[in-house]
This record gives sequence, C-alpha cells and structure tokens, in this order.
Amino acid sequence: PPRSTQGVSSAASDVYKRQLKILTRRYHMSVTRIEKTTGSGPKMSRCVVKGDMVYVAGLTATDRSADVAGQTQQILDKIDGYLAEAGTDKSKLLQANLWITNMDNFAAMNAVWNAWVDPENPPVRACVRADLAVPELLVEIMVTAYK
Repeated sequence: PPRSTQGVSSAASDVYKRQLKILTRRYHMSVTRIEKTTGSGPKMSRCVVKGDMVYVAGLTATDRSADVAGQTQQILDKIDGYLAEAGTDKSKLLQANLWITNMDNFAAMNAVWNAWVDPENPPVRACVRADLAVPELLVEIMVTAYK
C-alpha cells in the first residue's frame, strides 16, 4: 500500500511519487502474445512479450524427416524470427533449455547451436535427454531473452 507523504519535504514527496509511478508502470505493462495456437493441440502462445522480457515456447522442427542438425537449424531459424518480431535478437538471450531424444546426437545438435549462438553473449543453458511428443522429433528448444 502507498505510504503517506504527510510530514515529508516537498522534494522527497516528489521523488516518492516518481518512484511509485515507475513501479506502477512496470507492474501494469502490457502482455503481447505472438502466434497463439489453434486447433486440437495444446493451447499456448509461441512467444510472449512482457515489458522488456521475451519468452519463446519450446519449439520443434517443421520438417520432421530432417536429421538432428537439420531440425536444430530449423528451430533456431524460428527462434530468430520470434525474437525479431518481439524486437530483440539472439545476442540478448538469457536462458535456453534444450531437449534431445538421443544423447548420441548431442555433438551434431551442439555444433549447430555453437555456430548460431552469439559467442560474446551466450545464455545459461541446460540440455537433457527426453522423449518428445512425436517420435520423429529429435530436439526441442525454448529460450528467454530481453529487449
């Protein structure tokens, strides 16, 4: 709850009011949802922007017949597109989560990742083996960035 400014100097009161205005603006920032899913699958947004934060959902390849390197490149291309639409880019990644169905494919997936990621601004990253929703999918990637 707001504090009372009674008995506080005019300058201090003005500072307090400005700080409260900034905090209120941050709290009430709008949310932009990019590409909401439709149909019978899971209801979700592919990308959500709130203030200066950008959250990209776990993405998979469109061409499921591609090998792990091809699927990884497709996903990273999608991530570039969502980040651009949100007004940012891969140099501002904060976090990445990667799921891979077979750790024997790790080196091939990682080579594509390393060629793509900004070497001066790599995000924190986790990569785990997991079964994905469709057997042909070999990798899934989710990222968080800022603007």
